[in-house]
Amino acid sequence: MAFPTQRPRRLRANEKIRCLVQKTTVEVGDFVYPLFVAHGRGLKKPIESLPGVYNLSIDTLLEEAAEIVELGIPGVILFGLPAYKDEMGSEAYDDEGIVQQAVRVLKQHFPDLLVITDVCLCEYTSHGHCGVVEEGRILNDPTLELLARTALSHARAGADIVAPSDMMDGRVAAIRQALDDAGFQDVAIMSYTVKYASAFYGPFREAADSVPKFGDRRSYQMDPPNAREAFREVILDIEEGADIIMIKPALAYLDIIRQVRERFPYPIAAYNVSGEYATVKAAALRGWIDERRVVLEILTGIKRAGADIILTYHAKDVARWLRDG
Repeated sequence: MAFPTQRPRRLRANEKIRCLVQKTTVEVGDFVYPLFVAHGRGLKKPIESLPGVYNLSIDTLLEEAAEIVELGIPGVILFGLPAYKDEMGSEAYDDEGIVQQAVRVLKQHFPDLLVITDVCLCEYTSHGHCGVVEEGRILNDPTLELLARTALSHARAGADIVAPSDMMDGRVAAIRQALDDAGFQDVAIMSYTVKYASAFYGPFREAADSVPKFGDRRSYQMDPPNAREAFREVILDIEEGADIIMIKPALAYLDIIRQVRERFPYPIAAYNVSGEYATVKAAALRGWIDERRVVLEILTGIKRAGADIILTYHAKDVARWLRDG
């Protein structure tokens, strides 16, 4: 039927009608909030390129966690800033490392808060790469043992989910085996399965002090033009025991989120990464955009593409907006 019988504007006439027919909604329960934790006391150091985000010591982390819980955000993901760095990233798998300490304290004070830990070496290595380096090469198989040790250390501290972000081949299987052998069958793996070598990671690398000292990460992170490669990575991680598939970044890869959603019946997480957040914040601070509308539009788009879980630095702002109507 043609106009005037069909009038789509009838279903846009007012807010109540629009709510009734709205297909995709963003909710606080969709979010995981990233946190950066460092040694010391009383530390709440602003991250210049991530307005509103801080490097926190454990005491100020607890204050932040109290706010997160009060806002109804269900989970956090922890990134550690070590006291020292070495070639092997040894604080990553030290039971007294900063992330391990933070997990124990968070679970003691907020037992119902979902605690996810980033499993990687780049923040901890003196060279800034995600694996063992030998003569300028990032070695895959020797790195797997260190990643498994890191994940196991996080599980012993009380992590609910471990999230390997290194992109080494076979790391999900190595971590799953280590967890199962140690009796941590119930600790889930959220794998950074489809992680592109993106230009959107810059502010994170400032926050975590993880810029590579030589070369780049393109020999292990995915090439941005590639889509079919993503499906291969998903198949491999599912076969190796991943419970949740992550796609990172989110905005430039909405097509990948959609295609993975259509092909695989697994929970999908999307990381709305630091550069995406910083771009919005910079424009909003200059008055060039309506921050609230833009953020909600972005997050709705990520969810509409097929993400079940959204890791985002916007989580606290959005939680307040939704709470306040």
